[in-house]
Amino acid sequence: MPTSKFQRVVFAFLTVTITVHLFVFYNLAISMGGMSNEVFKASRGIVGIEFVFAFLLEVFIVGSLAEKLAFKVVNPAEEKPYIITTAIICATVGLMCPMMSFIATILYNGINIEFLANWMQKIVINFPFALLSQLFFIQPFVRFLFGTIFKKQGENKENQYVPESMEFE
Repeated sequence: MPTSKFQRVVFAFLTVTITVHLFVFYNLAISMGGMSNEVFKASRGIVGIEFVFAFLLEVFIVGSLAEKLAFKVVNPAEEKPYIITTAIICATVGLMCPMMSFIATILYNGINIEFLANWMQKIVINFPFALLSQLFFIQPFVRFLFGTIFKKQGENKENQYVPESMEFE
């Protein structure tokens, strides 16, 4: 999808914006005993902080590292685009989940004697939600938004047929 550094930053911005909001709501709801309007009120002070960390991690560390890890498992020259995309998403979640769970543990629980236990618990709770939400909701939606934003650039290139199965790739 993204072909330039600017497009990578835009793609990361869209992904991180949606992901951070969902995860702040998710973690606050768990810590507050369930979803309520109080979760939205409490999230205001945390979303910005987590956004900065997640965006910086994605742009400067995880984005390129996830591609390298994914390409050790799949060969981009031989695999179908959805296999490559899935491998990159899985590698990204595998890297971002422990990192952002670490930051969330500090923000929600502070650094104390139970830090390691709290961090491991956050990883275990967040990982399934991260993987499933990225695969089935966040990435398809971000790819749709990204394709809409950069549609004119795509139209300026050759008008070529893109199979439906590859429209978000």
